[in-house]
Amino acid sequence: MKLASLRHGRDGRLALVSRDLTHMLPVDSLVPTLQLALDSWAVAAPKLRDAYDALNAGKAGGALAYDPDKLASPLPRAYQWCDGSAYLNHVELVRKARGAVMPPEFLHDPLMYQGGSDDFLPPTADIPVADEAYGIDLEGEVAAITDDVPMGVSAQAAAGHIKLLMLVNDVSLRNLIPAELAKGFGFFHAKPSSAFSPVAVTPDELGDAWQDCKIKLPLHSHINGQWFGSPNAGDDMQFSLAQLVAHAAKTRNLRAGAIVGSGTVSNFDATRGFSCLAEIRMIETINEGKPKTGFLKFGDRVRIEMKDANGASIFGAIEQKVVKYIAP
Repeated sequence: MKLASLRHGRDGRLALVSRDLTHMLPVDSLVPTLQLALDSWAVAAPKLRDAYDALNAGKAGGALAYDPDKLASPLPRAYQWCDGSAYLNHVELVRKARGAVMPPEFLHDPLMYQGGSDDFLPPTADIPVADEAYGIDLEGEVAAITDDVPMGVSAQAAAGHIKLLMLVNDVSLRNLIPAELAKGFGFFHAKPSSAFSPVAVTPDELGDAWQDCKIKLPLHSHINGQWFGSPNAGDDMQFSLAQLVAHAAKTRNLRAGAIVGSGTVSNFDATRGFSCLAEIRMIETINEGKPKTGFLKFGDRVRIEMKDANGASIFGAIEQKVVKYIAP
């Protein structure tokens, strides 16, 4: 199934989206919101599946033309948003650029931070930032949405708790990160609201591209219409999404609607491009002593998308413009 949330109030109105992303069907008469569907997934999913089959067969009354501008992020707000760093090429480059060695424990113990989840950006909404000097960066990622996950779950069991998948633009303010990390308490100001793809999909929609709880497809990023990167989300991923879910649940339960991100998709093969500006800047620093690529400026546009083997968009595209935030 492909699910979305029409913009409405704080939590949206649940909608189904056709497999080819041409139509969307409000189904809030069946289940009002995606959060409520996840809260009762065993009961809600079969009803939604029947409606989804009817939509794809052209037999659903009330279907609308697909319009991502009318959609919020699939979960406009969530009880939990935790983001890992599963691609060790990204981690290694960050450390190498500042002359540090990657600790060996990073091979078996994922990095993870807890992000703000009360106000996600819609997938086509502007990215408001007060100052370009903050170092505005995109971060293309994949993420899982879970049902209730018990504390101490194994990675094998965690796989069964992944109900939906989506894309992420985990916006980062790079120039705020060093001072925050120096405090020893992690990110806060440096991680403003993230945006997610217009559509969240059940893993079966990916077919053979969903293997070992990894999405084995390229993640395409463009900046101002220019290709920036297409690293494969299934390659060079040290920790699967199931392993990241298990890590997040090591000492706590995760409640339905928890979102667990992969971290910036990154491959060791740099010819595939990048999913964040920081990475190319790190390579420039390593090779040339300093970065030459700038961060995003006001007016810049970002597009993040994933396509299947036939070139069809799976999740819809995250399309955003960076704008100057004006306080009310």
